[in-house]
Amino acid sequence: MRSLLDRLPPAASALLLQGAAFASALLLVRLAPIHTSPLPFALLCGTFAAVFSRLAGLAKWWLLIQFLFAPALVLMLALELPPNFFLAAFLVLLAVYWSTFRTQVPLYLSSRKVWQAVETLLPAAVPGQAFSFIDLGSGLGGVLTHLARARPDGRFQGVETAPLPFLLSWLRTRLGGLRSNCQVQWGSLWNCDLAQYDVVFAYLSPVPMDKLWDKAKSEMRPGALFISNTFMVREQPPLYTYTLDDLHHSTLYIWRMNEPGKY
Repeated sequence: MRSLLDRLPPAASALLLQGAAFASALLLVRLAPIHTSPLPFALLCGTFAAVFSRLAGLAKWWLLIQFLFAPALVLMLALELPPNFFLAAFLVLLAVYWSTFRTQVPLYLSSRKVWQAVETLLPAAVPGQAFSFIDLGSGLGGVLTHLARARPDGRFQGVETAPLPFLLSWLRTRLGGLRSNCQVQWGSLWNCDLAQYDVVFAYLSPVPMDKLWDKAKSEMRPGALFISNTFMVREQPPLYTYTLDDLHHSTLYIWRMNEPGKY
């Protein structure tokens, strides 16, 4: 069973484990002299789902989702909300997370302290010469808009695959008067040519980091900076780290690319 789950995306594995949890809870209720209402039964399902997910090796943040899924469903049904509410909620979540099933990269938002720290890592200003920066998975555009305002001598590019975050970040740059040095494009980070940029920033998840590192090594120019927020590259120690005093104690991992002994 574990080998089967390892071949599936985490979302599919979570769904299968929810099914196994429901079957286990139903079997327990039928075998034991237990008469339970929907909410306690849902809590029992959630407990089984969290335990199964832990045994299956799902990431820790899945455990809370697995535990709360069935109780949340029961509570929502008890509210007797109109069907259109669920349709609207589904469409909003789809617009935000529609690529997460495939990429295994949820929407993470960097803190303002991260924005400020990245600002200190940008190349020094050179009169008449602009540097280039890309945010891979730019979300709502917080990093981009902060840096574009702080460093008008730079060219800032974001790429985002989820429709709603892309739309909001695109509007943010346009309405904020940043179109001259800040752009956001809708698409996959894997289609970006990293050779164009002096600084590459990513806040993704553990899953794509090794593949992204291979892409960075093969494409980025000598001396360019590769910065990852929170997530390490396995077996590739960074040049240095920068731990911040924000809510999540974020850590920036920094590599100087394609220089012997520097990455």
